Amino acid sequence: MPAPKVRTKWRPTLALIVYVVLLAVMALPILIVIWFHAVEASSNRMAPAEIGALVVAFMLTLGVAYVLTRTITGPIDALIARTEEIARGGKGAIRPLESYGTREIAVLSQSFLDLAGKLVDRTEYVRSFAAHVSHELKSPLTAIRGAAELLRDDDVERPMTKAQRLHFLDNIVADAVRLDALLQRLRELAQAETPVAEGRSSVADILSSLRERFPALHVSGAGDTEISVALPQEAADIAFANLAENALQHGATLLELRVSVDGRTAVILIRDDGSGISEANRQRIFQPFFSTRREQGGTGMGLGIVRAMLSSHGGAIRLLQTTGAGTDFEVTIPVQILSG
Repeated sequence: MPAPKVRTKWRPTLALIVYVVLLAVMALPILIVIWFHAVEASSNRMAPAEIGALVVAFMLTLGVAYVLTRTITGPIDALIARTEEIARGGKGAIRPLESYGTREIAVLSQSFLDLAGKLVDRTEYVRSFAAHVSHELKSPLTAIRGAAELLRDDDVERPMTKAQRLHFLDNIVADAVRLDALLQRLRELAQAETPVAEGRSSVADILSSLRERFPALHVSGAGDTEISVALPQEAADIAFANLAENALQHGATLLELRVSVDGRTAVILIRDDGSGISEANRQRIFQPFFSTRREQGGTGMGLGIVRAMLSSHGGAIRLLQTTGAGTDFEVTIPVQILSG
């Protein structure tokens, strides 16, 4: 959608308004003095003291106008110039102004810099993500195309054996399954990045959904499992299902959700008894498309979807340090306050 445009018409500058207003204020005592002299028959001329007072008032008015324009219009013009610079130069142009003038302009400038930083980070994320997606989709598509061409060009004089044909067909099916998994993850990520509805879900409902969906896992809950969190049921199912699936793929048989409340925030400790995460991979698990199970169909997007889903509803996830086998995640999400 194109950016909305401000309707073009003549508008006075802030400096012009400041000078006109102050000069108009100064004109009032001048007019009063002139009026008194006009009605006073005894004096038809202004005294030197009166002229001096008016000159001093005029100079003070200009001084006040200069200070106002310097403290208001100067920082605003600098902020406009910085906006144009950021639009041209990206993240390198995001830096504080030399002068802010007033507290309100300083707050406005800080809000602008924060927003600009988020927008630039978002742009870089989208660019990097698009490159990863292109690479991830290209590999199975290339494999499918290669296998299909070999099957199409099968020589009648030296035909493929049944085992060879089945091998290529199995590769096509496996790559098609991987493409389907990638597309499903992309749909979930799109839903996580752009939530369209608010809602709530209870940890008890999340536990029930996990038990139904993952019968191979023994799912248990502890603590205040009746608490409701500010996460729609569909979003909760996607986020916690990704965590459960991740645990199952790493050999877990047990999954425990331990719930506590800290003020208006629910803290959910998610623990499994799987093979755990190596020290070398702990800093990379939230990176897009990082997977230790690529050969088994892992997409490397599950934890990224969980983080995006929680973040879009005011929550967060972090990996905790563990001793021995298993993995511990801590999920924080706002508590849903029930009205009435």
